[in-house]
Amino acid sequence: MNMQSPGKPVIALAMGDPAGISPELTAKLVCLDEIRSRARLIVIGDRRVFDEGARVAGAKADLPNVTPSADPRTIGGDAAFMDIGHLDPAKIERGVASQPGGAFALENYRRALTLARDGQADAVCFTPFNKKAMRLARAEYDDEIAFSTEVAGLKTPASEFNVLDRLWNARVTSHIALKDVASLLSVERIHRALKLTDACMRRAGFAEPRIAVAGLNPHAGDGGNFGREEIDLIEPAVMAGRAEGIAVEGPFPADTVFLRAKSGAFDAVLTMYHDQGQIAMKLMGFDRGVTILGGFPFPICTPAHGTAYDIAGQGVASVGASRAALLLAAEMAGAARMGNRAA
Repeated sequence: MNMQSPGKPVIALAMGDPAGISPELTAKLVCLDEIRSRARLIVIGDRRVFDEGARVAGAKADLPNVTPSADPRTIGGDAAFMDIGHLDPAKIERGVASQPGGAFALENYRRALTLARDGQADAVCFTPFNKKAMRLARAEYDDEIAFSTEVAGLKTPASEFNVLDRLWNARVTSHIALKDVASLLSVERIHRALKLTDACMRRAGFAEPRIAVAGLNPHAGDGGNFGREEIDLIEPAVMAGRAEGIAVEGPFPADTVFLRAKSGAFDAVLTMYHDQGQIAMKLMGFDRGVTILGGFPFPICTPAHGTAYDIAGQGVASVGASRAALLLAAEMAGAARMGNRAA
């Protein structure tokens, strides 16, 4: 590699939905010295959209343009902009999901994933997407996990994790209707989610992550009075994980387990469905929460919040969660590079 700063990981930062706060967040991020001192950023998008975001944010972003065919490993400096030139911001209405906006975000993300897949970037980050816009651009779009799996060519399980400071939230099911959750739970699926959580957290630096598993039903089923999923499905999966050496306990009532985790009793909580954990995590730190797509050979991080159409263009969007996402990606990618060199 011919890199100016060989010790710093390269992060491909894909611009998200152009109708929301993603352009201004991206512009704010590249101005943060603490990020540029820990990673080399390759921002992917349209320079016109980025410049409009910088204007809204009042940010003076100092980064040169590079061509879409550039190899990030050979680019000098702490940051550069890969200008695809594929969207005129005048064609985007703020606060409105659209096919052009979804296509813009999808292409940026696809290129970022491709760079990491091909070894030209050490991690991928993206500012918030809008799923409606993504589906307008790609009818078969399900979520970021499915799209990332397809582009990266991943053949093993992947999942979404939410991280707040050092506390992780994993889940067994994700973007499905609540009415379908119970029917999709099984000992095998819960066990698989538990093993993936343990493995991803170890790659993130936890020597032996302590994992609590939430029940599905009120009061974790109350001994079978409110449902048998805890007895028939969750507890057997916990016992299987424990037999494999995973530091796991549960199932615990979902309405109290996060209190114990927040106090330091656990490093992670594995929940049965999306909002069971998301509500708790966002209440504890909406402006710091990070989403990680785990199970990939490189870190993929994004802020846990959405596109905030209601405040787009006002320059008031908090950069806190996006900052945390980039710093976590840099930390994980840096640790992976150190491990590879040691090996």
